Amino acid sequence: MSLTQTLDQPALDAPVRRAPALPAVPATRGRSGRSFASSPPGAVLLGLSFPVALVLVWWAAARGGLVPEQILPAPGAIFETTVGLIADGSLATHLEVSTKRVLVGFGLGALFGLLFGTAAGLSPTVRAFLYPPVQAVARVNVLAWMPLLTLFMGIDEPLKYVVIGWSAAIPVILGTARGIENVSPAFRELGQVLHFDTRDTLRLVVVPGAVPSIFAGLREGLANAWQTLVLAELFASFEGLGYLMTWGRQLFQLDLVVIAMIVVALAGLAMDLVLRLLERRAQPWKRGTADVH
Repeated sequence: MSLTQTLDQPALDAPVRRAPALPAVPATRGRSGRSFASSPPGAVLLGLSFPVALVLVWWAAARGGLVPEQILPAPGAIFETTVGLIADGSLATHLEVSTKRVLVGFGLGALFGLLFGTAAGLSPTVRAFLYPPVQAVARVNVLAWMPLLTLFMGIDEPLKYVVIGWSAAIPVILGTARGIENVSPAFRELGQVLHFDTRDTLRLVVVPGAVPSIFAGLREGLANAWQTLVLAELFASFEGLGYLMTWGRQLFQLDLVVIAMIVVALAGLAMDLVLRLLERRAQPWKRGTADVH
């Protein structure tokens, strides 16, 4: 018997080790092994539980007179005002104007951010030359630049597109550059072994590896776009959801303010869900893994 066979063969008198017992499966899991929170209906119910509880507390506080109606209108008053705004078409008009501004500004900012971030992620020279100014600008809120931008651009639509695109571009640049830079060197070496050219390396190695970070930057940029939109419309606008908030505050009709806030939140959530769906479609291998688990 060789030395290798002797070392590989277990001793006859060695005690037999039993495998540890598997933990019991929680009762909340189904046959597929998924928990209640991971299933789509369960996630929806858990997501709705907090808003529903908040509305109940709001209703109880308004009904009990804990908060004056001038400060916090009751949910019933909010509903009646919403129906009136929908009936006369004003809410749809404000929503359309604000959505257009967000889409245009975010689209321009995302396009610039993807191009600039890709260049910074692929080229160390570009990253060393232009990345520090971007980091410095990212530390200053775009609204601080609005008085200066107003002198050159006025208060019309281009100003809103620029500030919205500016606020959206920064996280897209950082996310894209970080994602491309952090692609595993092993994947790049595999592309070299397979004799990928530059185009195939970008399409099959770099972009798939950077997709999660890119979409994280896009979603953060979209959130920044909505926040900047409201502030820009508060600053200089005569229509839009931000203007509706300003109008309600000036008239001390806080139901208009609350309605505009709710619409902004729902519109932003809807756009974020669209980005989530696009991210899933851009990563088909993750969909297959999720189906297995």
